[in-house]
Amino acid sequence: MPEYHVCLKDRLISDMANPLRGEVIRLYKNLLYLGRDYPQGFGYFRGRLKTAFMKNKDVTDPEKIRKLVARGDFVIKELEALYFLRKYRAMKKRYYEPDK
Repeated sequence: MPEYHVCLKDRLISDMANPLRGEVIRLYKNLLYLGRDYPQGFGYFRGRLKTAFMKNKDVTDPEKIRKLVARGDFVIKELEALYFLRKYRAMKKRYYEPDK
């Protein structure tokens, strides 16, 4: 059997062993994408994101993983709200007179 078939087989087995792996990868990619506009810079955000994920890399309990993914989804919503408010404040500053 060619080597690439073995790798694919191993990957399928590992995906079946942990079906939440795809959710975790999706969450990481979404957070990484949102981190591009982070106020303290992408480098800061990427480092913190990697640290947070590495801290929980040994978690194997599916329920705990689901809770961590739900927390990550909450962080995504908070970041989106932060970016929306930043854009809103910039627009308001440009088009409205400052309140005295």
